[in-house]
Amino acid sequence: MSHPFFKPFSCRGLEMPNRIVMAPMTRSFSPNGVPGDNVAGYYTRRAAADVGLILTEGTLVGRKGAANDANMPLFHGDEPLKAWGEVCEQVHSVGGKIAPQIWHMGMVRKPGTGHYPDAPSDSPSSLTHTGKQVGQAPSTKQVEDMVAAYGRAAGEAAKLGFDAVEIHGAHGYLIDQFFWEVMNAREDKYGGGLVERAKFAAEIIAECRRAAGADMPIILRFSQWKQQDYAAKLAKTPQELEAFLQVFVDAGVDILHCSQRRYQEPEFEGSDLNLAGWAKKITGLPTITVGSIGLSSDFFGAFAGQGSAAAPLDDLVERMDKGEFDLIAIGRALLQDPNWASKVKDGKLDALEDYDAVALATLS
Repeated sequence: MSHPFFKPFSCRGLEMPNRIVMAPMTRSFSPNGVPGDNVAGYYTRRAAADVGLILTEGTLVGRKGAANDANMPLFHGDEPLKAWGEVCEQVHSVGGKIAPQIWHMGMVRKPGTGHYPDAPSDSPSSLTHTGKQVGQAPSTKQVEDMVAAYGRAAGEAAKLGFDAVEIHGAHGYLIDQFFWEVMNAREDKYGGGLVERAKFAAEIIAECRRAAGADMPIILRFSQWKQQDYAAKLAKTPQELEAFLQVFVDAGVDILHCSQRRYQEPEFEGSDLNLAGWAKKITGLPTITVGSIGLSSDFFGAFAGQGSAAAPLDDLVERMDKGEFDLIAIGRALLQDPNWASKVKDGKLDALEDYDAVALATLS
């Protein structure tokens, strides 16, 4: 039997030689929002070493309050877009595939920071995760303007020749803040129960499809956990998850990127399926699993300078052989070693490296 990681995968206009995806990892190496040759080289090295699809670090949609760091890359404006076009071209020059992750931090970003320090921070209801009111909730029209910003970014990605686009709807950032009842107290079409709170993302998916055209796959990354609350769960049962995800299916999403801190953890009691396994079972759509793949501990320690030992891949291979999910996203292991996928392909598992956390601060 052929290795499940190295079977081809296709979706709309995207043809991947294998099932390995580089997970998006923000590292703030784009001064004034413009990625340089070092960023292009960083992605191109991994694309040349058997990574099937590069998902870029989060790139910021055209809202002035989208980020807390002016070294995070923009995905709007002439100079950043020209630079992203060059990144795309370099990845394609080695036969790689690449998709920008389009992103907005929402209230994680504090006023006074980022590319436009004087801009306000967007949010569903101007509520923090602790319930504190900070300013006025945006109007329906202002929320519609946020939706439009994502669509513009997807349209630019298509014009630049990217192979897909990923919408970042996870980890407590803007879209996830709309999902989360503690931060979304709206009483218009964007508020209500979980299904109603998913409307913001559904409109973004539909707008991205309109702007990007029929050939570009649209990926949605979502998570149960939030950086503000690791124990948070949007959907507490498979039935709630089904109703939630159906909103995105109806909106036209192509692939669900299901973020967990540790991919092997079951999502609900009574089943070994992880979040990606449940999402595929419920929707029938292709899913990406992610979370500490190839390493022995989750990524939070990395931000405290902690390393992580390389871990066996046997369980992952078994799950993929059973068809639990379709694609695997590799984060820190690929950050540490650009040749991770090639080593796995060549059976050199004893050459896989431990993660030492220094990689987070470099552009190797």
